Amino acid sequence: MSFLPQEVIRKKRDGQALEKDEIAEFVRGITDDSVSEGQIAALAMAVFFNGMSREEAVALTRAMRDSGDVLAWPDLEKPIADKHSTGGVGDNVSLMLAPIVAACGAAVPMISGRGLGHTGGTLDKMEAIPGYQVVPSNALFRETVAKVGCAIIGQTGSLAPADKRFYGIRDVTATVESVPLITASILSKKLAAGLEALVLDVKAGNGAFMSDPKSAAELAQSLVDVANGAGLTTSAIITDMNEPLASAAGNAVEVKNAVEFLTGAHRDPRLETVTLAIAAEMISAAGLAPDAPAALVSATNALESGKATECFARMVSALGGPADFVDRHDEHLPGAPVIRDIVSDRDGFVSAIDARGIGLAVVALGGGRTRPQDSVDPSVGLTDLVARGEKLSAGDVVARVHAASAQAAAEATETVLQCYELSGNPPADTDVILSKIAASA
Repeated sequence: MSFLPQEVIRKKRDGQALEKDEIAEFVRGITDDSVSEGQIAALAMAVFFNGMSREEAVALTRAMRDSGDVLAWPDLEKPIADKHSTGGVGDNVSLMLAPIVAACGAAVPMISGRGLGHTGGTLDKMEAIPGYQVVPSNALFRETVAKVGCAIIGQTGSLAPADKRFYGIRDVTATVESVPLITASILSKKLAAGLEALVLDVKAGNGAFMSDPKSAAELAQSLVDVANGAGLTTSAIITDMNEPLASAAGNAVEVKNAVEFLTGAHRDPRLETVTLAIAAEMISAAGLAPDAPAALVSATNALESGKATECFARMVSALGGPADFVDRHDEHLPGAPVIRDIVSDRDGFVSAIDARGIGLAVVALGGGRTRPQDSVDPSVGLTDLVARGEKLSAGDVVARVHAASAQAAAEATETVLQCYELSGNPPADTDVILSKIAASA
């Protein structure tokens, strides 16, 4: 019997489980345009309301992986590992994480994305480095991973192309927030990269895609179970995103923050905790340490010894950036023409921060995008962001704005001040790592 997309839609509409072959045929139709946008939207809505079993989600993930190229690394005598973050504000973990894990002996072919909405994108940050090729040739990508140990690049059109079309339709049909569809979208690209180990950083809080910890845990469990079901060793960490992770939010300013982290010039405490925890999970999952505590020691040593910094510098140079970037990053990174302090007009302890509002302030400055085709100004952003729990007096600096104009700086100042809630008493301490998720038994 020939494949009929409407029959697949009908089955899922009626709450029935789809067969692996039906899912594969439908994804093939997404890829070659033999399935219409209306039919894709109908299936997405049916899945949104009726869900998918783990077996269905595994089949969807594998089918989308196989819709394009699947990388293989037969010549590398190293375990291949990566991470994925569900996105946040001031989340520049990847920039330090890739070289730390590579310095510990893993290969890290990190295929990253751009920012959209209030969240920043790793690719936009790397593009702030002059000359850096975010979409290198396949040969240069492989050569960099082999020689340096890591490469942070963007997704090519040949990796999981079905996901690109499927996501674009979900985005305009209110079906993005479906756990099995999010799961397949994220994991199809990671599986296509030829990974052997994956660690997920699932954010929860007012600056996260999943604001509720329970919803974040549901997504994390789905990702972990489906990834392991598809043959990829995967675990997840749920981390707090009720305030920016770094004290900088923007593109060039987050790159500067990352360089200062690697060299030890400045390390934001919450950022350090998350980065080293994910590094330890990756190193352990890759079999380079017997357990997470031993892996944490290895990650810390790679950072403190300067090996991770050297690895980052070599990656930047190999992919077209300046050879002296680490030593002279202030000269190489673009700077905004207007830099002003944002000062508090009140006394009190910082009791809460609207991380999403901070991210939107960066977008309004020109440092993010609301549509995929929007351009980004790499020089703008916020630095010196005061953390939750700090005591402020009127006149103290809350943050520093980097803007393209005085008017943009003034508007950002007003927005940022509204994102900070002050009270007479210090808030209770909160952990940045909320929980860890392993595969279900």
